[in-house]
Amino acid sequence: MPTFDLYATDPGDPHWQVPATGAARFSWEAMFVGQKNGSGRDRLLALYQKGKDKQWDGQKRIDWAVEVDPNDPLGTPDESMSLYGTKHWAKLTEKDKGELRQHYASWQFSQFLHGEQGAMVCAARIVESVPDLDAKLYSATQVMDEARHAEIYGRFLHEKIGMLYPINDNLQSLLGDTLRDSRWDMPYLGMQVLIEGLALAAFGMIRDTTDKPLPKQILAYVMQDEARHVAFGRMALRDYYKQLSDAELKEREEFVIEGCYLMRDRLRGVEVLENFGIPTAEAEEYSERSEFLALFRQLLFSRIVPCVKDIGLWGKRLQQAYVDMGVFGMGDSNLDLLMAQDEEIAEKLDAERFAAEEHDRVAEVRQSIELGASE
Repeated sequence: MPTFDLYATDPGDPHWQVPATGAARFSWEAMFVGQKNGSGRDRLLALYQKGKDKQWDGQKRIDWAVEVDPNDPLGTPDESMSLYGTKHWAKLTEKDKGELRQHYASWQFSQFLHGEQGAMVCAARIVESVPDLDAKLYSATQVMDEARHAEIYGRFLHEKIGMLYPINDNLQSLLGDTLRDSRWDMPYLGMQVLIEGLALAAFGMIRDTTDKPLPKQILAYVMQDEARHVAFGRMALRDYYKQLSDAELKEREEFVIEGCYLMRDRLRGVEVLENFGIPTAEAEEYSERSEFLALFRQLLFSRIVPCVKDIGLWGKRLQQAYVDMGVFGMGDSNLDLLMAQDEEIAEKLDAERFAAEEHDRVAEVRQSIELGASE
């Protein structure tokens, strides 16, 4: 069955065409990529090597045989749903609540899928437009990473949840703005810093709270890749933004401010409540009043704020915007530590899974030997 037929609401035209502007840049740099020259270039080439070393196959690394209950794919507690405690919640049957959990999980992972689709296109744009060969080489590995992530999220939605949601309007708006901008650094800023940073925080919250093994695997392994992507964006933009004028930096800061407000307002899941017959204004009110969603939206900036500060976009107006959002203090978070933890969690999960599989194989062999000896 085509995935397009599984959308909970009509997504419209199956293709979204974004008119793009900008120059394709070729670099005739001939330095051997393994050669060390003592400059900052070595860091990017080391990241490129890591990008090659860490490629993996989503068909093999993830255990797709694990069963998933479509009515509770993430182990979502009642209290986390914005209808909880309202007059509508009291009317829901257990079947209704299961369908609501399915819709919420579908909405969340659909936005992850669409974000990865956008990341794949943005990474390809970086390959095309970035001036330096080193950055072209690394971003080429990221295109493959994003393709893998889109494949994995699409399969999870199609085979395990059985439902998709269209891309959220605000996410689509930010993605469109990122792709339409002719400046080569904007795909970095819009995707690597804003969209990827927000996605990492969302992935991490679900990874660390779900008791369901399949989504935990998916999120942990995707986050291991994303840690490299954010490091790439930080590395490239930190060096480039040191060269810009105050006016040019201000333009980038305005883009960040607008993008952050768009993403903060995006993460409400109002579309889900509308699908359950809740009027839009009422759905927005419930989502705004939800203590869980308020905490969720705030924590989503835990990766963005320190990254924005690190790359040198920290003007007074941007700082005030973060004060107004209640996330200014996150600028002091240790981003390197968070990224290191993402990698360690994925590696630990692999070790635990493969140790358990080896234990099962040993037990099976022993049982076969015992059966043979008794005959």
